[in-house]
Amino acid sequence: MSFLFKNCSIAAEQLKNNPRHKAYLEGVSLRQLEKLHSLLKGHLRGESLAESLEKVQREETIDPEEDMNKLDDKELAKRKSIMDELFEKNRKKKDDPDFIYDVEVEFPQDEQLESCGWDVESGEEV
Repeated sequence: MSFLFKNCSIAAEQLKNNPRHKAYLEGVSLRQLEKLHSLLKGHLRGESLAESLEKVQREETIDPEEDMNKLDDKELAKRKSIMDELFEKNRKKKDDPDFIYDVEVEFPQDEQLESCGWDVESGEEV
């Protein structure tokens, strides 16, 4: 298998689904294999480990200001995968030692809140 695939996700899928490696990579996520493949590509291009890690970090960071409606299907799927991974990482499960069933949070009330038409009671003025 060549490590010079342009698309890291294809390379990761092929590696994970290869019968010779399947048993060893069963517990490794595709995202982890994609990251490893990106690091290997960076090494082959002569990048330092720090440069490669920074590049991987930039690719995996979601910009909250980015308009995802303008992304193509491939890029949108990538962003969703990153968000799903982050959600699973932060998710509290019932078996977790710090799991709390009914969490109540008080949000600070800012005096400069803007009101919107949809959140005003029917008899109130804006």
